[in-house]
Amino acid sequence: MDNNSIIGDSALGSKWFDPAYLFNQGYLFFSNFFAYLTSNNFKALAITVLSFLTIFFLTVISYCAVRMFEIRKKEKRHLEHEIAEYAHKQRERERVMQEGEGGSKNERWRKALTHLFSSSPGDWKLAIIEADSMLESLMGELGFKGENLGEKLKGATQEKFHNLSAAWEAHTIRNRIAHEGLAFELSQREAKRVIAIYEQIFRQFGYI
Repeated sequence: MDNNSIIGDSALGSKWFDPAYLFNQGYLFFSNFFAYLTSNNFKALAITVLSFLTIFFLTVISYCAVRMFEIRKKEKRHLEHEIAEYAHKQRERERVMQEGEGGSKNERWRKALTHLFSSSPGDWKLAIIEADSMLESLMGELGFKGENLGEKLKGATQEKFHNLSAAWEAHTIRNRIAHEGLAFELSQREAKRVIAIYEQIFRQFGYI
């Protein structure tokens, strides 16, 4: 018998080609597997794993609940702020309307106030520009000479124009708006402060 016959017989006679052997090995494997599943060791491992998973998911749920509470709290504060801001703007608009009906008869001043209480930052700048133009007209009516407001302010004195320093401050803001354009940042609070300066001057001379 040659070597090739011996190898062929060995291969064909292998136990892995024996159905009975394979059945016994499979039965033994599944028997051991199910025995392990029902053992105390597996139960302890399963309980440990489930415990960790339970703790993990409870932690995730708790974190999500806290974050949702914080988000709702922030949303509530934001909403309250928006409502308060809206109510404030409504009161300001009503004041402007009342002033237009029964207060100032100066159309340019009412226009400046309308710009001031707008929600657009660009309108706040327009309010200051309009008020500055009104101040130039007022100083012309008071007899101050000059081609522009700056020259008229230079020709004024504290004795003749008591709010001269305040007028210069407001006019300086107006010049920054004109020269810097969009680069000049102006809050509505600052715009109201500057308009209040013009208002004080105008009321002193009965201009509004």
